[in-house]
Amino acid sequence: MSDKGWRQLLGLMQRAGKLVTGEELVVKSIQNKKVHLVIVASDASNNTTKKITDKCTYYNIPYIIFENRFAIGQAIGKAERVAIAVQDKGFANKFRSMIE
Repeated sequence: MSDKGWRQLLGLMQRAGKLVTGEELVVKSIQNKKVHLVIVASDASNNTTKKITDKCTYYNIPYIIFENRFAIGQAIGKAERVAIAVQDKGFANKFRSMIE
């Protein structure tokens, strides 16, 4: 999969208003079951990774450990982000199919 493809898709999701960014907002969205996919940066701290992945497992929301905080942040046009969540099922499915 091309590096450019997933970056463009994340940027599109951000412009469409379908992303939740930041650890605390992502956790709240998971608890409210408003997201369809959670993306955690591979360089997130062990504590953050465990907190988010445990929430995803408990609420049955798929998650992936992907890239690093700088690449994710750059793709969505913000400072580095360790966790983002996709609120749209179609976007979530497309992103998963692109990276697999």
